[in-house]
Amino acid sequence: MEQIGPLIRVQAVEPLEAFKARVTFKNGVQKDIDLEPYLHGPIFEPIKSDISVFRAVKVMGSTLAWANGASIDPDALYYNLEPAWMEAAPDDTRQQLTMSKAESVSAPRMAERH
Repeated sequence: MEQIGPLIRVQAVEPLEAFKARVTFKNGVQKDIDLEPYLHGPIFEPIKSDISVFRAVKVMGSTLAWANGASIDPDALYYNLEPAWMEAAPDDTRQQLTMSKAESVSAPRMAERH
């Protein structure tokens, strides 16, 4: 896990195929990220169940967000933090999710703030 540095903010987001998005951070770094592993919990169900809802992602308050109030912390995406919900998952589920995450990301790695 990387050490956390300055707070990161999102400048722009562009939905790509499936649940992937090109995220441009205010420091100029751009990452193509598979956001599907972050879409966990009841607030993300409408986003996971309808790709057109996912594609309506916007930058709100310098973070990725949707009209229903769901959001993903930009520091988590930038600094590769493991999702808090994943820490609570049983070891076999965690291993499966970690392997899926590694297989679905080529350049940037994904994460979520605790």
